Amino acid sequence: MDYSLAYMMTLVMTGFVAGIINILAGGGSHLTLPALMLTGMPADVANATNRVGVFLHCLVGIGGYNKYDKIHSDDIVPALIPTLIGGVIGAILASVLPATLLKPLLLATMLGVALLILIFPSMIEPPEGTLTYTVNERPLAWLMLFITGIYGGFVQAGVGFLLITVLAGTLRYDLVRTNALKLICTCGFTALALIIFVIDGLVSWIPGLILAVGSMIGAAVAVKISLNISQRIMKWFVFLMTLAASATVMLFH
Repeated sequence: MDYSLAYMMTLVMTGFVAGIINILAGGGSHLTLPALMLTGMPADVANATNRVGVFLHCLVGIGGYNKYDKIHSDDIVPALIPTLIGGVIGAILASVLPATLLKPLLLATMLGVALLILIFPSMIEPPEGTLTYTVNERPLAWLMLFITGIYGGFVQAGVGFLLITVLAGTLRYDLVRTNALKLICTCGFTALALIIFVIDGLVSWIPGLILAVGSMIGAAVAVKISLNISQRIMKWFVFLMTLAASATVMLFH
């Protein structure tokens, strides 16, 4: 494995950009996975190693949003339960269903999210003063988080976009609070996956931790950005990231 200064700096910078993208929207793994595979790292090892940065930058993002009181503590457990149950089911499905389903499902989901944002912009940008709900107050939120969990366990990539749509659409949170709860759900997914990957010996720790350094710095920056830009700008950033991620899947998967 190449641990040259140039490669390590590439990982740090890629992680930094991906950390910002993942906090504000999603799809950062479309940058980090190719960066990890630059020197011949196998795809399965890169996929496992990438989770180190995802897990750690989620922790940074959660801590940042909690510092600014943007996390509804009452929603943490109710949001995690259906998401993680669905994630286990999705992982089981991934082990028995053909891998050929992954790309069309991923594309359909991301393009569907982009279309919803375009046609129904208020879905993820509730007007100021809109009444908000907790997960326990919205059975539909529980159901949609369960379905999202199945998707995340089956595909993982693009789950951030789906979580944003589900959380903002059902709970009517603004995008800052939506992203905060999204990170908690993603952190839960990733922790389970990372444990499995570590047991299987698939994690390459040195590049994973180097990448994580950049991702954590990017996450800290992104939290502050999200607190100081308008909901409209964040909404269109999510829209553009879904299109960019869709294009990446079509061209390179």
